[in-house]
Amino acid sequence: MAATALSFSGLVVVVFLLGLSARARAQEGQGRRAMVPAMFIFGDSLIDNGNNNNLPSLAKANYFPYGIDFQGGPTGRFSNGYTMVDTIAQLLGLPLIPAYSEVSGDGMRYGVNYASAAAGILDITGRNFVSRIPFNQQIRNFENTLDQISNSFGGGAAADVSQALAKCIFFIGMGSNDYLNNYLMPNYDTKNQYNAQQFADLLVQQYSQQLTRLYNLGARKFVVAGLGLMGCIPSILAQSNVGGCSDAVNQLVLPFNTNTKAMINNLSLNLPGARFSYIDVNAMFQDLLANARSYGFDVVNRGCCGIGRNRGQITCLPFQTPCPNRSQYVFWDAFHPTEAVNILFGKRAFSGNTDVVYPISVQQLATL
Repeated sequence: MAATALSFSGLVVVVFLLGLSARARAQEGQGRRAMVPAMFIFGDSLIDNGNNNNLPSLAKANYFPYGIDFQGGPTGRFSNGYTMVDTIAQLLGLPLIPAYSEVSGDGMRYGVNYASAAAGILDITGRNFVSRIPFNQQIRNFENTLDQISNSFGGGAAADVSQALAKCIFFIGMGSNDYLNNYLMPNYDTKNQYNAQQFADLLVQQYSQQLTRLYNLGARKFVVAGLGLMGCIPSILAQSNVGGCSDAVNQLVLPFNTNTKAMINNLSLNLPGARFSYIDVNAMFQDLLANARSYGFDVVNRGCCGIGRNRGQITCLPFQTPCPNRSQYVFWDAFHPTEAVNILFGKRAFSGNTDVVYPISVQQLATL
């Protein structure tokens, strides 16, 4: 990334110190003013958009039919099209946020996506996939971005950059892999060391420290996504003997969501100026599965692309032919929702009520 430092720094001044870049001002003239200067994204495969493409990783989605409904084709998104953060970015008036590993210069001015498939809160999570970028390293990558800004502008611009960062959205969606690719993996000893509550305590203790690191780097507006009904994804359904969602897996992750809500309340009290929106993905999924047809979905228990039972035993393979009626499927592959669900959830997170986004929506957070 060093080669992009100078070009990036000049552009950062434009967007951070003048408020809107040339494109954002053009959007304003069309009635589409960006609500925030930029969005910085941290997470896993649910929101990765290409950071694993050039890693020696088994967790990649840069091949067809991934991206079959995305204008840019297979980009590394684990979806047939948009992710949730793509939807939120557009609702904020921003362009799609580029991947850290694949962007340079001009493309960085509205923020960066650091998310990595197979990544977790814990560094050890996801090692079965060989290479991934854990949350701690994602934060270090963000720190490298800030170092480029500081080194290029010197101390005089530090206050201006700090003020601009305080207006940006920091989206964090972590934790899924700490269960799917750690606690529930037979080659990990984690479940023998911790019960469900103890593991949730361990995760959120570190999670709190990681979010505090982002705060100390200048973040003030946090959007934190909880975990969904992981016992209902095709991969888990394919292993279930009950013919439906695994209640054991759904119960396993509940303490994490409970702890995350408590963490947000605690950080709000102890980090001056920090504000949070918690996306209750669990509640969204419960509502979606209970009322699927009213949302336009006909298939809730198997992937659109995949092999085996529930199309979840082997995830979407290169050049596999996916289902034609993708907008009617809740799940795209063994682990991830379709674009239709990502758009639905992104819209609800942006402007939904406190039953799905707490204590304020992303839209309300952006306008503070």
